[in-house]
Amino acid sequence: MKKIYLFVALIAVVAFSACNPLDKTYKQLGDIPAPTVAPQALTLSASDYALLPKGHAAKTALYFKTTDTAKADIPVILNSKFPAYPNKTSVTVTYASAPLTIKPIDTVFANIAYTLQPADYTLNGGTTTSTNFSATQIITWLGIKYPAATEGKLAVITFNFFDQGATTTAVQQSFLFTGGVWTKLYHITPAQYASIGKGGNNNDFVAADAAILPTYFNAFLKADPAVYITAKTGDIKYVSYKYYAGGTAPNTFQRVAVLIYNGTNWTTSSLPATIVFAKANGVWVPDNTVTYKLTATDYASIKTMTVGIQTARDNVAQFGDFNISVPLSATTGWTEADINSVLINILTKDFPTAVADQKFIITYLAYNGATINVTKTFQFKGGTFVLVQ
Repeated sequence: MKKIYLFVALIAVVAFSACNPLDKTYKQLGDIPAPTVAPQALTLSASDYALLPKGHAAKTALYFKTTDTAKADIPVILNSKFPAYPNKTSVTVTYASAPLTIKPIDTVFANIAYTLQPADYTLNGGTTTSTNFSATQIITWLGIKYPAATEGKLAVITFNFFDQGATTTAVQQSFLFTGGVWTKLYHITPAQYASIGKGGNNNDFVAADAAILPTYFNAFLKADPAVYITAKTGDIKYVSYKYYAGGTAPNTFQRVAVLIYNGTNWTTSSLPATIVFAKANGVWVPDNTVTYKLTATDYASIKTMTVGIQTARDNVAQFGDFNISVPLSATTGWTEADINSVLINILTKDFPTAVADQKFIITYLAYNGATINVTKTFQFKGGTFVLVQ
């Protein structure tokens, strides 16, 4: 009898399993998706730029020409890649910015090249026996020679250079008028042309060299002690070189290439740029939060403020921190309210272009028996800065 009961029970279990009405529901649901987790950082790749609509230059160029363009276009990419991410999601996006270029107003070699004559060495107030210029004197001479120079004027000058070793050498150097001043460029020398088989009477490059020019320039800069000893990531060099275009005259030009040091090599590619985006009200927007640490100048400025007492202000200006030791000193102590007032004064002075609702994360030094970092967040609201945390 027991066996019969067990057999019946087994049939019931099998029947229930075979006819379970939830099976169909599970099949319709499919695999349960993994939770959506927003990345903390994203470096744009070619496939990301491809998400931009037709007509957006970055879609094919794979870089953004300006920061404003990046701020406007990257949300399009984020909306396409991460449409379901919730509000308050924050993503740090690294993108390629436009390669730096410079276009002098005239690059025809015959128009911009000049060799100093004996009389030219007297233009700086020298005597008729002066036959050379120092690095400072040639800059002064350029201002006298070209008093009406405009932005982007390029000059290739051959002159007798007097260096600190008390020797005079005939040199050719390039100079660019930019930002209201003459700036010396990195000029490719005859020896450098010769080192790659481009020397001789012309000392120039031709169209067939175009693809290899960045490699040549990188090698020159990395081998030059005047450059590599002090080179640091982000440094920019304007390299001036002679170029022969062939055909009829004018066919010889002086061109300028812009190279950036990436910590290893000098490259014509710009360094990556980064913008933080946050999702608010269902829209990705650039996060304009500013992170700032008080500087020595900020601490010194507290001395002339009217917050707190003079001895406490003097103490901050001298030591570069706020004394918050307990019990609070009657002469050098700072209350939280007074510190906040000082920080608002500094923010008002240092960030006059703050926009509505922009956040500022401020770090300052305080002393409570030991020097510590304190961080507070302020927000620009109603034309003033307000402590929010």
